[in-house]
Amino acid sequence: MSKLTLGSYPHMLGFEQLERLLERSAKSGNEGYPPYNIEQTSDFSYRITLAVAGFAEGDLAITIEDRQLVIRGRQGEDSEERVFLHRGIAARQFQRMFVLADGVEVGDAIIENGLLHVDLTRSRPETVVQTINIRKSE
Repeated sequence: MSKLTLGSYPHMLGFEQLERLLERSAKSGNEGYPPYNIEQTSDFSYRITLAVAGFAEGDLAITIEDRQLVIRGRQGEDSEERVFLHRGIAARQFQRMFVLADGVEVGDAIIENGLLHVDLTRSRPETVVQTINIRKSE
């Protein structure tokens, strides 16, 4: 079975990077922790909300790496003085990645009530009409 690629479509030129982004997005992991929502807040803005109960502001890091929004969480070690009779709340680390399209910018990040909100905006696309001059070959 052959792999279908965007290169199979001769009228779609220059989309090789899109294909790489799709492959990278598929490899970014399907782990369900922490759960998250993505909502469209207007025609040109979005909000990603992650459930990060138990994580302090200093336990979280948000970076942009090669057009990917990367959100990491790592809780500090518990004091060894604590003795748990039952430990059902895991203190595990996580990494969530979201591929950003060109023109999408990361805005504010706010943590409230155990939820981390990251706001994104997409610039309005400009309609460009360009005339190409045809010259006679010599």
